[in-house]
Amino acid sequence: MAMRAFWERGYDGVSVAQLCAEAGIAAPSLYAAFGDKNALFEKASALYTEHLDEDLERDLSAPTAREAIERLLRSSAEHFSAPGQPPGCLVMSEPRLAERRDRTRDMIRTRLRRAAAEGELASDAEADGVAAFVDTVLAGMAALARDGADRTRLLDAARHAARAWPA
Repeated sequence: MAMRAFWERGYDGVSVAQLCAEAGIAAPSLYAAFGDKNALFEKASALYTEHLDEDLERDLSAPTAREAIERLLRSSAEHFSAPGQPPGCLVMSEPRLAERRDRTRDMIRTRLRRAAAEGELASDAEADGVAAFVDTVLAGMAALARDGADRTRLLDAARHAARAWPA
């Protein structure tokens, strides 16, 4: 419930009173269980990112970097447009989660630098450039989803982005 509220409206868009009303609890119960709104947000975002981390690690473990990025783009498109959940991505849209976005960027960059060391990309500089491109595509796909793009459109964007892989 709290995770969904933060995902849909952002940390600043949700009050403690709204969280309590949506959960059907009194404010003292929320404070007793979580301490404060920030602690509740931290728990909700940790739960959210736990599943993202599993998917990210699975995608990036593909045998080649190209396949890893294709998997990442495809699974992100599916996540951003999954039925029954808010569109987009809590991590990509919430300003308070900048460190978490940095962690994801670092994981992607590390995988691509490994590809450079293995000869799949020309250099670390190329790996860093591809990582920045992938990050930009992911942010754009999350924004498109929040703006109403359907799964077909997001998967199409992922497919076209994958075609930009260096020759």
